[in-house]
Amino acid sequence: MFKALIVEKTEDGKTEASVQQIGEDRLPEGEVTVAVEYSTVNYKDGLCIGPGGGLVRNYPHVPGIDFAGTVEASTDDRYKPGDKVVLTGWRVGEAHWGGYSQKARVKADWLVPLPEGLDARAAMAVGTAGFTAMLAVMALQDHGMKPGDGPVLVTGAAGGVGSVAVAILANLGFEVAAVTGRADQADYLKGLGATEIVARDELTEVTRKPLEGERWAGCVDAVAGAMLGRVLKQMKYGSSVAAIGLAGGAAIEGALITPFILRGVNLLGIDSVMQPYDNRVRAWQRIASDLPMDKLEAMVQPATLADLPQLGSDILKGKVRGRVVVDVNA
Repeated sequence: MFKALIVEKTEDGKTEASVQQIGEDRLPEGEVTVAVEYSTVNYKDGLCIGPGGGLVRNYPHVPGIDFAGTVEASTDDRYKPGDKVVLTGWRVGEAHWGGYSQKARVKADWLVPLPEGLDARAAMAVGTAGFTAMLAVMALQDHGMKPGDGPVLVTGAAGGVGSVAVAILANLGFEVAAVTGRADQADYLKGLGATEIVARDELTEVTRKPLEGERWAGCVDAVAGAMLGRVLKQMKYGSSVAAIGLAGGAAIEGALITPFILRGVNLLGIDSVMQPYDNRVRAWQRIASDLPMDKLEAMVQPATLADLPQLGSDILKGKVRGRVVVDVNA
């Protein structure tokens, strides 16, 4: 028997989450059983702990879209007992039972070996948020962004993705402008390496101007909505925006075609869920080498399985800063 956070549907159609003891026979099918050590909390997790948000197909359900731990059993030759692994994406924690459990059973294709230099706790301080941030930085660099080109904008900078993006970019030598609507987060963001704090209100006004002054050499955008529409008009010639989220809405309000055809601006879509294996390995290796661990530790809020119902509610309300690391064995 082992502990897991079980979300169940009540008779009135609502959901409730509680930590329960369950047996291995309740785990879903998969080639690899992992003794989970750590998980984390993302926006999707908040949805799955609560009403599901259309993400959960069947109840009872175990959320947790990320986990890291040690292989306990495997019928796949790529993994053997004792191997350290990390999992993000593949709709685990949504359609498939996830990491809010002391054991998980998944397909071997969904796992990635933990790279040298990262332990399970550090991997979950990174999690899907940090993995997505690294994919965004890689895409911007693959499209020619380099230190010295000018400031790189990070929107939603105090959140999980934004925090890691700021730390990675600063460590790589980029000048980082961090956007936040929370003035009290300025010192936190500067501690991660931001050289400029941009108030959210400066970028949320919808304008019909075709272009504005060239300000940004690159952008990691977690907001979309009116902010992305405005930022696109301020991008430097030939620069790129890596779009990773839609906290401000799915529409790009006020956007025009002009930045793309007059300045050659690129809008790069970043998906972390279905990323091919080779790019996952590349991203995790880059995380191990390019993300300063001391900065990562400054983002971490520790938690246990029992804390998750409240944290799930908090993250949906924008009350969670940085990265939550869940010790499933505490």
